[in-house]
Amino acid sequence: MNIARRTIFNTRLLNSYSISLSKFQSNKTPLHSYSSSIFNRAISGNLPPLKHKNSSFSTIMSSSFKPEQARVPPALQLPTPPITKYKIGLCQLSVTSDKSRNIAHAKKAIEDAAQKGAKLVVLPEIWNSPYSNDSFPEYAEDIDAGSNASPSTAMLSEVSRALKVTIVGGSIPEHAGDRLYNTCCVFDTDGKLIAKHRKIHLFDIDIPGKITFKESQTLTAGETPTVVDTEVGRIGIGICYDIRFQELAILYAARGAHLLCYPGAFNMTTGPLHWELLQRARAVDNQLYVATCSPARDAGAGYVAWGHSTLVGPFGEILATTEHGEEIIIADIDYSSIELRRTNLPLEKQRRGDLYQLVDVQRS
Repeated sequence: MNIARRTIFNTRLLNSYSISLSKFQSNKTPLHSYSSSIFNRAISGNLPPLKHKNSSFSTIMSSSFKPEQARVPPALQLPTPPITKYKIGLCQLSVTSDKSRNIAHAKKAIEDAAQKGAKLVVLPEIWNSPYSNDSFPEYAEDIDAGSNASPSTAMLSEVSRALKVTIVGGSIPEHAGDRLYNTCCVFDTDGKLIAKHRKIHLFDIDIPGKITFKESQTLTAGETPTVVDTEVGRIGIGICYDIRFQELAILYAARGAHLLCYPGAFNMTTGPLHWELLQRARAVDNQLYVATCSPARDAGAGYVAWGHSTLVGPFGEILATTEHGEEIIIADIDYSSIELRRTNLPLEKQRRGDLYQLVDVQRS
């Protein structure tokens, strides 16, 4: 078949399929009956005259996309944040076995970030304790029991109130009843605890010859996705391994998050391959900001962190990052770029609610 005849064949087949699809939608005749019939008639060259000269396959199909049904319940409208431009501080800290030292060191880092203009400060995963199953029970704090039982969160509350900054407090081991959690606390500018995220996806991996770690030996998985309204916008919280699960990020975007924060401690095996990749993927898929904060690397520790704390923009661009040593990163966030990128690539209007759905169980 030459090019001209093939073009005519494809055009007539496509338009005939569009007409039959309309019939299928109106009378519910099985679609496979139409498609088989059309194909056989097209092969034989016995196609009927076109009835809808102005019909378009893309127009007919787009009317059935139902993008508003791709997320159930429908995605919330992006809220107007209290401020649209501000500086974020990512505090990549060294962690020791001395808990008091770790707390004082984190406080100093938050003060330094605020002095440099940060309105939001993020700490690493497990910043008050060595990262090990042996250490979690020893260093765990009862956050709900108050400041005496939780000196780490007491410090975060005090410094957030004194400096008038919002703090995503990395994570610490939390003791609650007879269970342990890997928990991130968020404090507002009045020092009030406004959100507590317990790591949902526990880090249980086994890469022979590289790394084996099972958080589930000591920790319990959290049960609640966490989105919180702050003085610097709506933030979705995940901890380290949570970043691997795109469904959680999609859910946060559907709840109107401007920024996703992932305190994390990727290791020397998966860090070089996946740490930046996952951050950029979560940002570009959902067209919002993603911030991560890691502990600094300690080659002598039982668990060696990759480092490389990073801020990613809503187009998947790296806005600020660092290497593996101690450092405080100060970077600019401008939420107007979210609207710009969503206008450039209108993914929300193009989702195929007729083919797939993400169900937010807690909202449905």
